[in-house]
Amino acid sequence: MSERTEEETRLKVIVADDQAAVREPLAAVLGLAEDIDVVAAAADGTEVLAAVAAGPVDVVLMDLRMPVLDGIETTRRLTEEHPEVAVVVLTTFADDESILGALGAGARGYLTKNAGRQDITRAIRAAGAGQSVLDGEVQARLLATARTKATPAPGEAARQPLPDDLTPREREVLTLIGQGLSNRGIAEKLFISEATVKTHINNLFAKAHIRDRADAVRRAIGAGLA
Repeated sequence: MSERTEEETRLKVIVADDQAAVREPLAAVLGLAEDIDVVAAAADGTEVLAAVAAGPVDVVLMDLRMPVLDGIETTRRLTEEHPEVAVVVLTTFADDESILGALGAGARGYLTKNAGRQDITRAIRAAGAGQSVLDGEVQARLLATARTKATPAPGEAARQPLPDDLTPREREVLTLIGQGLSNRGIAEKLFISEATVKTHINNLFAKAHIRDRADAVRRAIGAGLA
């Protein structure tokens, strides 16, 4: 089997935002990354879907509030029709409805527009590799919401069991996810590399059938780890 060329390994990204003043500079900046190709810039969800259909596309950097077809509905359609395409939300909105709506629709990452270029490129790379990245503010709100929803009713079991074959380190990583730490924060806390953290997370998610980071937060709380 022949090795993939450098061109083939570059992540193909669509930048979607209804404001040209945001969309065009963002596309230009991301295009400077050695491993990212911005293949399209879209002003609404219909343009995103058309660009994905023309493909190939790996990641869509998605604004939420767009005319014609908004970011949440576009994400939902992509999840159903093109599950191989990852969505990273980039928006000014960090309210519970927007966060839960986007993640529920299948978004793999959620950033606010306070995020810097490095944060955005890191999230795109993570999404392209099947990982989830949440903005610190978003993760804190999600954690607070999950804690509220995880509070058991009277007489209800307070803990949700985890698989017996989780290693102590995997439980430790899940605990730290539940506390709202990013991969970098977990790596610094445990004195290990981010690559090792990602390996533990991949193993943890596979064993516990965890879908994404938001689900991991809920599972950590349900299991009494956070």
